[in-house]
Amino acid sequence: MSVTSRKILVTNALPYANGPIHIGHMLGYIQADIWVRFQKLRGHECHYVCADDAHGTPIMLKAQQLGIAPEQMIADMQQAHQADFADFQVAFDNYHSTHSDENRACAELIYKRLRSAGHIKTKTIEQLYDPERKMFLPDRFVKGDCPKCGATDQYGDNCDVCGATYSPTELKNPRSAVSGATPELRESEHYFFDLPAFEHMLKAWTRSGSLQDEMANKLNEWFEAGLQQWDISRDAPYFGFEIPDAPGKYFYVWLDAPIGYMGSFKNYCERTGAADFDSFWQPDSNAELYHFIGKDIIYFHSLFWPAMLHGANFRQPTNVWAHGFITVNGTKMSKSKGTFIMARTYLDHLDPDYLRYYFAAKLSSRIDDLDLNLTDFAQRVNADLVGKVVNIASRCASFISKKFAGRLAAQLHDTSLLDEFEAAADGIAQAFEQREFSRAMRDIMALADKANGYIADKEPWQAIKDPARAAEVHEVCSIGINLFRILMVYLTPVVPQLSARVQDFLQDQFVWDSYKTRLLDHPIKPFKALLQRVEMTQVDAMIEDSKALNNAAPVTTSDNSELAADPLSAEINYDDFAKIDLRVVRIVHAEHVDGAEKLLKLTLDLGGESRQVFAGIKSAYQPEQLIGQLTVMVANLAPRKMRFGVSEGMVLAAGPGGSELYILNPQDGAKAGMRVK
Repeated sequence: MSVTSRKILVTNALPYANGPIHIGHMLGYIQADIWVRFQKLRGHECHYVCADDAHGTPIMLKAQQLGIAPEQMIADMQQAHQADFADFQVAFDNYHSTHSDENRACAELIYKRLRSAGHIKTKTIEQLYDPERKMFLPDRFVKGDCPKCGATDQYGDNCDVCGATYSPTELKNPRSAVSGATPELRESEHYFFDLPAFEHMLKAWTRSGSLQDEMANKLNEWFEAGLQQWDISRDAPYFGFEIPDAPGKYFYVWLDAPIGYMGSFKNYCERTGAADFDSFWQPDSNAELYHFIGKDIIYFHSLFWPAMLHGANFRQPTNVWAHGFITVNGTKMSKSKGTFIMARTYLDHLDPDYLRYYFAAKLSSRIDDLDLNLTDFAQRVNADLVGKVVNIASRCASFISKKFAGRLAAQLHDTSLLDEFEAAADGIAQAFEQREFSRAMRDIMALADKANGYIADKEPWQAIKDPARAAEVHEVCSIGINLFRILMVYLTPVVPQLSARVQDFLQDQFVWDSYKTRLLDHPIKPFKALLQRVEMTQVDAMIEDSKALNNAAPVTTSDNSELAADPLSAEINYDDFAKIDLRVVRIVHAEHVDGAEKLLKLTLDLGGESRQVFAGIKSAYQPEQLIGQLTVMVANLAPRKMRFGVSEGMVLAAGPGGSELYILNPQDGAKAGMRVK
């Protein structure tokens, strides 16, 4: 099948900059990255950009709680996000921030064009106001009693008990979730985007094939209910971009968040010269534009975003593709069960290719939720990647190395199975193109079964015993290596790290069309294990680490949401606190931990008793700085088995993170082993 070169721009939903990445987020990024890698492997011009969504009330409030500037907080979080993505092999061509000069310029340009065309309206609205913090309160920062069922401690927009939706002004006994004060009702002038003016255009666009059928059907409900003007402004104090010619008024985070796709791409174009910005965004562009998003942000991406682009004389997306959520072991991710797994916690224990393959094996083009069953995860990775695919190479390579000087046969006589593997390329490519990754994985594993069946039938380990059959063994094993190679070409978008090891082993470089060529009279390196089996002990250790971290960091959604966690800390009672055994300890030894990005291994003296603890303070200290220092540890924390060993407690540290992380040195006169009162 001939392939015409295409110009493609791909974006992912922007992760919110008030919390770390977890594996629920990773589903959408891995899905998009697989699709992008496939397009690049095919030789298309494909650019892949993303950014941190860095504006909004939650960012402002969290930075205040940490005692740092919002700019510092979002910079630190961006660094952490990029490290997680890179280690999961999500290969963005550019990763930027919505708090950037490029995004400000794009947002102001779009706003001014909309205003000039008459699509910006103003009106006075009533909002709840916190008189102590002197700020208007977003819906989720007001709590009170549900006006429908009376349930207490409910958010200002919906009730978790009865499911009712309402305005925050309808709450009974309202209070500010920021200060606890009773909010007041005040008036303020706001700016609105006239979304109803685009109803005809949106009805046509949403039924043009640019959306999945489930999305288009869902949007029809909003059309039937009637489109409303969209409030795009927020009052100071607010962390974001001030609206031109409107002092004290700021763009609502969702106005400049999707524009962040443009801002990141503009930064990429200007920084690298790899693409021309206008040729991708002008109305007459022949480039393709794809957004991969979670199903929770369909409304913004399929109504507001295309309407804003149309009204500002930019092109609309070619497709907006939504994916579902993930559950773990059949239920919602749970902190108490250890199934709310941070990306970094996963990476501390398991190979990223495992999760990439498992997600691919379950992903389709539909907006279906995906269950990460951890037992099935281990079994499927072991059975498919290790037991089927890598097994082909391990069964054949030793014969090539030991009996044939590490060189594949120069001629192959029976190529019927190779022909079949090559003929499967178009169907597998079509499945990748259509985001039917699970179908592609089924087809690839069916081929792997045939390859293993071929080797089992030929029994080279028996044939090699007869010197007269050496040429036959050489051909069988050379065919096996070539079959393995074709499968790995097909799997390259899914498991890039494994593919890189395979390419090194085969002394080859893959593009998609590599399946059309065969390695003949070609040297290969001696076989080394290409992928280890998943052990349930690794999975269990990951779960235990996740339990230990269950309240260590605030959590955000994968979208550009302003719906953050309650800024009021959860309370514990005195009896809970009294259970914690805090001891002054002396650090008698400290060392780096191979393979750990954040951990140092500490040996602690509790006054005659020695403990080993892994502490996440590597960003702030070199090991030699710590030796001899006193600090405080939680001495009665249950030991945790980690990939690097057993951690027998927890060292206390405080600070905003990065280099600003401080162990809590006790006062002069403290001795190792003393309890902290």
